[in-house]
Amino acid sequence: MNYIKLALIGLALGSTASIADDCTAPPSPALLDGATATMEQMLAGQKAVKAYQAANADYMACLDPLITAAEVAAAGDSPGPDLTATLEQLNADYNASVSTEEEVASGFNVALRDFKQANPSDVD
Repeated sequence: MNYIKLALIGLALGSTASIADDCTAPPSPALLDGATATMEQMLAGQKAVKAYQAANADYMACLDPLITAAEVAAAGDSPGPDLTATLEQLNADYNASVSTEEEVASGFNVALRDFKQANPSDVD
């Protein structure tokens, strides 16, 4: 029974690397200079940020089952260095996507604040 379980975990994790290749982090949108941007540029920037956030949510959802499978396998008796490295890399990729999304949102908020300050009559 243990051999079957190990074989299944090995199969799942053996394909994790190729599946992980299917999980591609979306590119971050270009941040605007809110002090010089037009209203149209700010609206397009907002749309780009929202599209990025949606794509990043899909990326993290793609990583979730891979991380779960690696965690289950790593909880075994002797996970081995390849499995440990795979789990660490998946977690690092996930955490990087969260950090990047926070940076993008923060950058857009700064641009929006600068836009409002530079264009008080355009914003009510």
